[in-house]
Amino acid sequence: MANPVMNSQNFQQQMRGGGQPQPGWYQGGGQQTAQSPYGQQQSPYGQAQAFGAGQAAQQHAHQQSMEDAFRAPSAGPGETGRMTFNDIVGKTGLMLVLVVVAGAVGWFSPGLMIIGAIAGLVLGLVNAFKREPSPALIMAYAVAQGLFLGGISAFFEGAYPGIVVQAVLGTFSVFAVMLALYTSGKFRPTPRMTKIVMAAMIGYLVFMLVNLVLTWTGIGNMREGGLGLIIGAIAVLLAAYSLTLDFEMAAVGVKNGAPQKYSWTVAFGLTVTLIWLYIEILRIVAILRGND
Repeated sequence: MANPVMNSQNFQQQMRGGGQPQPGWYQGGGQQTAQSPYGQQQSPYGQAQAFGAGQAAQQHAHQQSMEDAFRAPSAGPGETGRMTFNDIVGKTGLMLVLVVVAGAVGWFSPGLMIIGAIAGLVLGLVNAFKREPSPALIMAYAVAQGLFLGGISAFFEGAYPGIVVQAVLGTFSVFAVMLALYTSGKFRPTPRMTKIVMAAMIGYLVFMLVNLVLTWTGIGNMREGGLGLIIGAIAVLLAAYSLTLDFEMAAVGVKNGAPQKYSWTVAFGLTVTLIWLYIEILRIVAILRGND
């Protein structure tokens, strides 16, 4: 995922080992009626639109902050420990558990969805731009997003029974494929591709904001039908590429002996990406099933 914490000068200095230049992209400078949830102005789709724009903003900021990430020495004597893959897996797992537990609450208390969406957006941006990771704020972000996801998932599930399971399976399928491609060395982020993805994320954010206004004013919704499928597919590709950036940051942080506290940053980034991916796949499946 992408999160401004990883792009901050302080974080990137901590992640870089020995001050030696590293190869790779881091040097680059860089919802309707019962038939379909997409057209109803009063439905949670408008909140999903705002959520998508917020996720895109967090994602872009996160990736941007990675650019200088390798300029600092590894953890010194004053640090409590060094980042390990076990740290990252454990903290990411905890984040996802919090999302699921809060999601169960949001599922049965849909009124909390709006609170979760607003709190999630605020906490996401706060965590993204903080110079030092805050475990409490990062976990609070997971809880807030869980409340939102629970409510929006219940809404879609009511319209299309079984859609939540399909979206979850799709999300973790994409994650598994990208992890396999990354660990096998068959796909790695490059400076050129990362710049293209960053530009595409800005374009996606602008599109989502424009579409949000059009949806809320009743003019129309461009995330329906064929165009909706195309935009959704592009968003999934952007999120999938963002996963490889998260994997790269984790690998480099462990290799260079980054301070252990930054495993929270990596876990936060992965959580943001997975949530974004889930929402986009949920939208795509809803469009496909709405056309049946």
